[in-house]
Amino acid sequence: MKGTLMTVPTKKLTAGFEIPVLGLGTWQMGGRETHDLTNNDQRDIYAIQSAIELGVFHIDTAESYAAGYSEILVGRAIKNFDRKKLFIVSKVHQENLKYSDLVTACEASLIRLRTNFLDLYLIHAPSDSIPMEESFAALDYLVSTGLVKYIGVSNFSTERLKAAQKLTKNKIVLNQVYYNLSMREPEHEGLIDYSQKNDILVEAYRPLEKAALLQNKNPLLQLVADKYGKTPVQVAINWLISQKMVITLVKTSSIEHLKENLGAVGWELDSADIEMLRIEFPGQQARSEHLPLR
Repeated sequence: MKGTLMTVPTKKLTAGFEIPVLGLGTWQMGGRETHDLTNNDQRDIYAIQSAIELGVFHIDTAESYAAGYSEILVGRAIKNFDRKKLFIVSKVHQENLKYSDLVTACEASLIRLRTNFLDLYLIHAPSDSIPMEESFAALDYLVSTGLVKYIGVSNFSTERLKAAQKLTKNKIVLNQVYYNLSMREPEHEGLIDYSQKNDILVEAYRPLEKAALLQNKNPLLQLVADKYGKTPVQVAINWLISQKMVITLVKTSSIEHLKENLGAVGWELDSADIEMLRIEFPGQQARSEHLPLR
């Protein structure tokens, strides 16, 4: 597939870390918790390659997605691209947070991804049974060896994030959390404010709430979309990335949907509209029943 190359803007921390504001997520590519033998691998590989050709160089995966098979699909998809232009992120499962297990997990992810380093490596979710000191010592080791460039976390509460920051020699650059116009737990819990004040990026997953935000043709979302000449999808995504220190991931195997998602970058909602949507968007949830911050 050949398309018009889009320049996806980046956000950069004062510490130097820089990442595109929009990335492609790979959850359910290859299966869910296990490898789905009936999966259409070529469709998923084509979707990843098409995203890269359109300018989406930030690809997010995890060892737990399809029991590692999503990483294999990403590895196949990126093999003929210039690795230096790509930004590859993976995540270690919470069962593998002991020092030796974490190092082994990272090495296995690199093999599946067919790369010799990760641009960013995240703890997928915290564990209450494995000391964080052990996990962050392992992450520091991976950075020292060059296998990982930067480290981050996912699904960490503000208090957990504060505690983690004291345990690593390296900066925690990003926290990947469930956040969108409907799901506001990171706001209510204080994470957005803390991250903005402490040079840490928040990466929102499920930006469209699995398309639920677009059902019933929300009149407020449509009103803003009409004002900017955009679609409701583009407004919902832009509401996230227009905020300080916030970026997001989209997941789609549809090239047309991806092109629509890309229409969310390169412009910004004005601050009044960001706040209006923050206050007035209907059906907001202050706490997630899916995977609350922990």
